[in-house]
Amino acid sequence: MPPRPSESQHGDVIALSEATRTWLAISLQTFGGPAGQIAVMQHHLVDEKRWIGQRRFLHALNYCMLLPGPEAQQLAIYTGWLLNGLRGGLVAGVLFVLPGMLALLALTVLYLAAGSTDVVSGLFAGLAPAVIAIVVQAVHRVGRRALTHPLLVVLAVVSFVALTGFSVPFPVVVLAAGLLGWLAARWVPELRSLAGHDDVGAGPAPLISDDALHADPPSAGRTLRIVAVGLFVWFAPVALAALLLGSGSVYVDQGLFFSGAALVTFGGAYAVLSFVAQQAVEVYGWLAPGEMVRGLALAETTPGPLIMVVQFVAGLGAYRDPGAVDPWLGMLLGSLLVTWVTFVPCFLFIFLGAPYVERLRDNQHLTAALTGITAAVVGVIASLAVFFALHTLFDDTRTLAWGPAYLELPVLGSWSPLAFALTALALALLVGRGWSPLRTLGLCAAIGLVVGLVG
Repeated sequence: MPPRPSESQHGDVIALSEATRTWLAISLQTFGGPAGQIAVMQHHLVDEKRWIGQRRFLHALNYCMLLPGPEAQQLAIYTGWLLNGLRGGLVAGVLFVLPGMLALLALTVLYLAAGSTDVVSGLFAGLAPAVIAIVVQAVHRVGRRALTHPLLVVLAVVSFVALTGFSVPFPVVVLAAGLLGWLAARWVPELRSLAGHDDVGAGPAPLISDDALHADPPSAGRTLRIVAVGLFVWFAPVALAALLLGSGSVYVDQGLFFSGAALVTFGGAYAVLSFVAQQAVEVYGWLAPGEMVRGLALAETTPGPLIMVVQFVAGLGAYRDPGAVDPWLGMLLGSLLVTWVTFVPCFLFIFLGAPYVERLRDNQHLTAALTGITAAVVGVIASLAVFFALHTLFDDTRTLAWGPAYLELPVLGSWSPLAFALTALALALLVGRGWSPLRTLGLCAAIGLVVGLVG
């Protein structure tokens, strides 16, 4: 039952201790990407605890869809804020990523310590093809829901070609798609209505009324305070790294790069990973092309947002170029710093924008721009699938260039029969049999391990 008014403190409508236990339980079950994570929150908060109504839950989710960053974690921060104010949002957001961060940190250590052994090589030989199938499935799911008009199909194709054929930077694609979506909606009114989430009805009646949920009246003073504190908290670790380790260190490069990436993470982790992979591999040299798909495979097996793979990228880059510190300490510093600058903006966006959420949701121009971005995301994810396939299904690639066009092609004679077979198996299990990503990854990893040990 909800607490009586006399039991509520600091704007809490649920005892913070009880909410913390619930968020911890949710955080340990957040496998399967944003769809699975949102379903877990739906079950605990709407269906089981009945702390928030279905319509209010979807209202919050739709707002989070407008923001860059992992929408599931932002939804956790938002609902935590509704139930317990600022403290509740902090608890919900931190617990949502903490188990996955610790698990991926341990897996990164294992990878660096034993990455060349037959056991680890065999596991990745099975995991990488399964990741290709998961990304292909994501293209299908997002495309089916987002490409509801021929103009949006064209925009998705153009985005794919811009990324794979001309190496256009990801932020440029996102900004151009938003602008084109806004312009196109002036002549095609239906583009102003963004496809929402499946209507699951009103759901069970909440035990807490909407009027009892936490709310902060928007004001210029509140906005300025949150911006000032948020920016300081966001960039203070990067400034400290520059002061102690040098402005040219890998830690400052990673902190600044992933701070920027956090601002363009529209469409989920699959979309921004194309940009991260391009920069981390080709520009900064933090890891090899094949290692990006290995990091994604590891992130798929841990709870929490998939964008946590950036922690793996930073850990490898800092381990290999640690500067004046020990490589293992460098790996830890890089991993934690990048995790910090990736997820702190999520808190800033929610705490800053929550009081204005109704105004944002009624803005048709913003909705039209987001429709264009969502369509472009389909092309971006498809580009990511091609990148992973090239470096997993084939051992060698070659580059062709015609003026501004830049195309990476496989060397057909370097194809991997095992990788092709496991990719086909994973697609059959995911699409044909409806297996979960985690279950599919487990089977493919087991097959890769057996094949690797046998020879």
